[in-house]
Amino acid sequence: MNEVHIQSRAKLPKSLFRGYSKVAVLVDENTRIHCYERIRSQLPGHELITIPAGEQHKNLATCQQVWQQMTGANLDRHAVLVALGGGVVSDLGGFCASTYKRGIDFILLPTTLLSMADASIGGKTGVDFGTLKNHVGTFALPKVTWIITDFLQTLPQPELRSGFAEVIKHCLVSDRKAWNQLRRKPLKAHNLTRLVRHSADFKMRVVSKDPREGGLRKILNFGHTIGHALEGLSLQTRTPLLHGEAIAAGMIMESYIAWRKKLLKEAELEEIRDYIVEIFGKAELPEEGKWMEALRQDKKNKGRNILMALPKSIGKAVFDIPVSEPEIRAAAGYYRNDQM
Repeated sequence: MNEVHIQSRAKLPKSLFRGYSKVAVLVDENTRIHCYERIRSQLPGHELITIPAGEQHKNLATCQQVWQQMTGANLDRHAVLVALGGGVVSDLGGFCASTYKRGIDFILLPTTLLSMADASIGGKTGVDFGTLKNHVGTFALPKVTWIITDFLQTLPQPELRSGFAEVIKHCLVSDRKAWNQLRRKPLKAHNLTRLVRHSADFKMRVVSKDPREGGLRKILNFGHTIGHALEGLSLQTRTPLLHGEAIAAGMIMESYIAWRKKLLKEAELEEIRDYIVEIFGKAELPEEGKWMEALRQDKKNKGRNILMALPKSIGKAVFDIPVSEPEIRAAAGYYRNDQM
């Protein structure tokens, strides 16, 4: 498991970069403005690589630009790539580093609630392929993940809310007590550093037991089978969904499927639906036929079976549960109309 540090203030030790031949720092257009200057004086001499912001740029074309700049800067196999940003920068930066010259070290400095609570921990890297989320990627652990919660002050509210979906997910699949505490408050009333620590600690425990997602780690995919399909399709629209908005919708629909399979009680389903709708509202769903193909391509599937991680009562989860297309269509109808 990779080393994870959590602190409130932006203070990086010099030892973090000791022994590397060169340092490159990957940012997007937003983190270059709002986060990079906060730590620039603490970095050694480095090559700065800037990519466009947004999920629509998390693809192989952007990777080619990053690899080209790494090559132009003469980074060798003893160099390190520092990824300063949210989930896109963490995923894409880790992928570029893990494949450049067959792999160089990388350090993650997450700047969003989404990346602090989830994307920067566990060694998953990857990029999207067409409308398919994280379809191309590797398992590669960062040298270290250094979480500075002060960066959360730079986030607009929609981005903060997007990351909160992963916090909700972690509570629903692991901790009934934490869920009860979470749902009693709106997002703005929560201590964000405490939420990050809870999510990071839980994810590290799961990943340490199953680093390559052969079993237990699959519970972390709750909400993501449907959510990723919706998010990937929305990238083709003028108003794409943020990751957390898509996952929020996915969690409601997958909870409904769990209820149909008698894993959740009706009261639990209503708890989940009511709190998520209170925080996120409801997304406009495309016709099910448009995202069923993406569901068939999901990485968790086996053969022709669509497999999901589902809550088994609040605070527990099961994985590799076969789900039929009629069940998915019924879940979409429930999400739109709240009708059992």
